[in-house]
Amino acid sequence: MRRDNLLANVRSQGAHLARRLKERFGNHPFVGDVRGRGLFQGIELVADRGSKEPFDPKLRLYARVKREAMARGLLVYPMGGSADGVRGDHVLIAPPFIIDGAAIDTIVERLGEAIDAATAQTQ
Repeated sequence: MRRDNLLANVRSQGAHLARRLKERFGNHPFVGDVRGRGLFQGIELVADRGSKEPFDPKLRLYARVKREAMARGLLVYPMGGSADGVRGDHVLIAPPFIIDGAAIDTIVERLGEAIDAATAQTQ
């Protein structure tokens, strides 16, 4: 980690990742929040952005996002029940410390496509 100066990369690329996620999802109708630290970031998925009302857990939206992301060559960490133990969907991303800006841009693009596709199935 020292030899390759990976912590500096985590700081700089983590800032790039947070910026790109907020650009892509900051006004997304089904994203309640984007938060994280460094290269560990999470996207909260909600049925209503204003009230932050979660999606019906029967939809298993987090699993749909995972499927759509995998179809695009992106692995994510999806989870349900994050609002109250039953309701609430989120997706975590945690790219490797060696990532560069171009790969982050690809991740954000593919994640955006996956979330758009998954939420389109709920309407």
